[in-house]
Amino acid sequence: MKKIIKTDAEWRAELGTVQYHVLREAGTERAFAGELTDEKREGAFLCAGCGTALFASDTKFDSGSGWPSFTAPADGEVVEEHQDVSHGMVRTEVRCAACEGHLGHVFPDGPGPTGLRYCINSAALAFDPEQ
Repeated sequence: MKKIIKTDAEWRAELGTVQYHVLREAGTERAFAGELTDEKREGAFLCAGCGTALFASDTKFDSGSGWPSFTAPADGEVVEEHQDVSHGMVRTEVRCAACEGHLGHVFPDGPGPTGLRYCINSAALAFDPEQ
């Protein structure tokens, strides 16, 4: 995957305040506050930073967590996983493979067939009903 490299000033100019905090500072939006948490239309969920297609709507499910949740990425190459030991926990962080934007975390408590729950910040995503 081709890497997208931008300066901090470029990211700040292109992203909203919450998007910048989530994608570039590994922040988290408040639960149930995101615009895409209840999105149920068919389409694709893209990285809000670079437009890479990350998740298909048919992998989205209601986890009750307050954030959009998916069972699998659109392609195994579009997300990268990193160990996150912040906040006194050990978790698996998920980043966009193209722009390295923080998306959220993946947990082993999702439904079949993968058993995974990709818990993704709505602010890190854009929705395209055409894809």
